[in-house]
Amino acid sequence: MLSFSHSHTHTASRNHVASNWQTYSGMQDQYKQDNVQRSSVKNIITHPDYNQMTYDYDIALLELSQPLEFTNTIHPICLPARSHLFPAGMSCWVTGWGTLREGGAIARLLQKAEVKIINDTVCNVVTEGQVTSRMLCSGFLSGGVDACQGDSGGPLVCFEESGMWFQAGIVSWGEGCARRNKPGVYSRVTKLRDWIRKKTGV
Repeated sequence: MLSFSHSHTHTASRNHVASNWQTYSGMQDQYKQDNVQRSSVKNIITHPDYNQMTYDYDIALLELSQPLEFTNTIHPICLPARSHLFPAGMSCWVTGWGTLREGGAIARLLQKAEVKIINDTVCNVVTEGQVTSRMLCSGFLSGGVDACQGDSGGPLVCFEESGMWFQAGIVSWGEGCARRNKPGVYSRVTKLRDWIRKKTGV
């Protein structure tokens, strides 16, 4: 399971311990856990080059204690090849349990938002050069739609003409939520694909 490093490398020692974490797969309402698969985490693998100042290499792998059973609400996502392209302007979806607006309350229901991949040059300009090749921007320069606090580690997924969903990114950081000229910044899965394969064999 893909996640982000900046939670699991936090100074609080409990965040480093796999047994302190559980995953809830198939959950759409935090108050209803029917048909939800709860799994303990066996191992957390964070990227050795993760930078706490810049959020570069912001990725972690969660190894579950037992395999998930796929259902109508629990599906695997395709991982893109290193050479896979997600072109600027492509519509993708981000999901999460974060706040419903900047400084707002945490969502009770799983949220989804349609966002667009932003050109790398534009991304670099609006973030004032803070993005690396392991990052991508997605959202709208006009603002209004974005991931928010509490969504970090969640997936950015894109549906392709082949009929398959691919994970393009992992929610990493941003300046506020849905601000004008402040799109969300995601870890770029294609640039981290070799490391994922090395650690998982997948």
